[in-house]
Amino acid sequence: MKITKEEVEHVAHLARLNFREEEKEKFTSQLNDILMYMEILNKAETAGVEPMTHAITLHNAFREDRVKESFGSDTALRNAPDKLGDCFRVPKVIE
Repeated sequence: MKITKEEVEHVAHLARLNFREEEKEKFTSQLNDILMYMEILNKAETAGVEPMTHAITLHNAFREDRVKESFGSDTALRNAPDKLGDCFRVPKVIE
């Protein structure tokens, strides 16, 4: 075993967490499983593999930012079901 129940209790104490006895056993077992899996991953040959931030290549899907003339409030409010001055009027949602 890589981690003991006492170490789990110590970390829980530092984090100000209280666990029942069966929870401590469960967390000890789960943490050991994680650490054992990390040992398996550490055996993988990674020489020559470039570090990456994502498993797949990501491309920016945004369009180029260009300044354009916008339409005025009259045009924006033309199809508004209810308006008050230069603003859209909507039903109250917070009481």
